[in-house]
Amino acid sequence: MRFERSLLPAALLVVLLIAAGGSVLGIQKLKPEHKEFLSLVSYIITPAERKEFLALPDSAKPEFIERFWKRRDPDPSTEANEFKDEYVGRIAMADRQFFGEGRPGRLTDRGRIYILFGPPTERTTTSSAADPGGRCREIWYYEDFPVVFLDRSCTGTFRLATLDLSPIADRSLAKESAPKPFFPSAQKAGYDFDVTLKKKRWEGPKVDILVEISIPYSAIWLSLEKGKFVTTFEIQLALKDHQGILRWEGTQSYDLSLTSDELKDKLKSRYQVEIPLQLEKDAEVLAQGQNKLLIVLKNKKIGEEIRKTVEFNL
Repeated sequence: MRFERSLLPAALLVVLLIAAGGSVLGIQKLKPEHKEFLSLVSYIITPAERKEFLALPDSAKPEFIERFWKRRDPDPSTEANEFKDEYVGRIAMADRQFFGEGRPGRLTDRGRIYILFGPPTERTTTSSAADPGGRCREIWYYEDFPVVFLDRSCTGTFRLATLDLSPIADRSLAKESAPKPFFPSAQKAGYDFDVTLKKKRWEGPKVDILVEISIPYSAIWLSLEKGKFVTTFEIQLALKDHQGILRWEGTQSYDLSLTSDELKDKLKSRYQVEIPLQLEKDAEVLAQGQNKLLIVLKNKKIGEEIRKTVEFNL
């Protein structure tokens, strides 16, 4: 399974920011059920998600929790959420198997490794009599890679001794749990954009056209990264004459980055970019009939693609 970063539409992000008193970093006292949720997902929640959750009012936290799991569902078309079932099942198993260390099994070193990497392919134990240092030892093998736990006093408290787990990083549920985009409905929330041909300049066989693309800020899906709301648009243009012959094409990328205050200020306005279209020869062909400008707008953060065709005469 492969997922993407956490994304939300700009309008919803602003609602969350306002409800939190304007700050995504605010910390508030949690109810027991909310503390339990954070404890449950502590191994897989992203820092950005944790900040968002803490900033929300209590009334909005249940919706966040539902969204948290939906973003990780590998197959939203089915009723089951296989990722959640697997993760919660491992939590329950860790609590049952590793309860004897004075804390919930999920919070022990062995419990954490079990939850993140699953059951080992082989597990061996060694008593203090077999260890030169008089320590009890457990070794979990994931294929050929050993993960060692030591109980220095043989009292039942095992600590992780293997510090480099990179050889088995691909097995980690934390890696698989990076959230994909969440959409409130089963379909991606599409939006329209406006196209305006603002300026035309003729110089013999050459013509310049300025293409303006305008998108409502409230409809843009953004990612929270390092304290800013960001995305990247890729805009492809293709100009065809009245005979359908391609006369010009080009691609431009635009990075959008906003602070929380900037996002709130822009919610009722539109994001605009201007793209110069320059035809270096045979411009007179465009005056012979109706031309078509094909526009493909991609939100690179979520892979959303919207197409539009504008017909015009010169």
